[in-house]
Amino acid sequence: MVIHKKRNVHGFLLLDKPKGVSSNNILQKIKKVFYAKKAGYIGTLDPLATGILPICFGKCTKLSHDLNQFDKKYSVIAKFGETTSTADSEGILLKKRSVFFTFSDLENALQKLTGSINQIPPMYSAIKYNGIPLYKYARKGLNISRNSRKVFIHNFYFIAQKKNLVKLEVHCSKGTYIRTLIEDLGEILNCGAHVIALRRLQVGLFPFNRLVSASYLFNIMSKKKIYDLDFFKKIDSFLISAKNIVSFFPKIYLSTKELSFFVSGKKIHIISEIKNSLVQVFSKKSGYFISLGKIIFNKKVLILHRFISIIN
Repeated sequence: MVIHKKRNVHGFLLLDKPKGVSSNNILQKIKKVFYAKKAGYIGTLDPLATGILPICFGKCTKLSHDLNQFDKKYSVIAKFGETTSTADSEGILLKKRSVFFTFSDLENALQKLTGSINQIPPMYSAIKYNGIPLYKYARKGLNISRNSRKVFIHNFYFIAQKKNLVKLEVHCSKGTYIRTLIEDLGEILNCGAHVIALRRLQVGLFPFNRLVSASYLFNIMSKKKIYDLDFFKKIDSFLISAKNIVSFFPKIYLSTKELSFFVSGKKIHIISEIKNSLVQVFSKKSGYFISLGKIIFNKKVLILHRFISIIN
């Protein structure tokens, strides 16, 4: 039996997360498929949820924080008339209520939850209290006081309805809990509600057409032969480079001299119309992507933000 050594893999995989597994659990499985030394993911999805879960490998993990700041879109099916301990179908049924709302009532409730709103994070979440995730307290029956957070709901609209089941789509800021949003919607309509299906449709401007299912990757791995170099070539073909994943940021080109100052952390004076934005920094000479920088518009300077140092 040949045991392959772990590799230095760099890039992004847009994984279609399957239902019934935690984000960290599927990350560890995908990490093994790629024999990767280092990997992380962008934006936790509940075990119940499916959809886009960006996996970052190697030096691309440095970009995970920045790329998690962007908006997200979800498709959700809510069941009205029932509340649960987790605000989804995996929790214990707490209460049943009659459902009497009209379509007009629903439209008005959706409007109330659009724009800047306050959310109290659910107990069943990965937010930490004294270094311990809240869900661990919840499993012991403990309720920890949580501060509300401001989130922004760009769009929250109706798609379809079948009896007490309503399909909705949400375009929201980072940090939005869809379970809490549905729970709040149910309370506005005086009947309660919980999530029975959730799919993340978009994270920022990640290319959705590059989505790869976990089952497809596992199938490729199951057919791998000993010393199968084609296997690594095939799975690596699913990776997106750092340069391509941040391609929506504006571009700045620096000379060799400017780059030497820039990567050492020194400010570069620059004249640009770009205002207080992250930018892609390229070498004028080689054309290679070097890192992410940030323009401070009022000071007319470019500063190093994330140094990736991966050959394009």
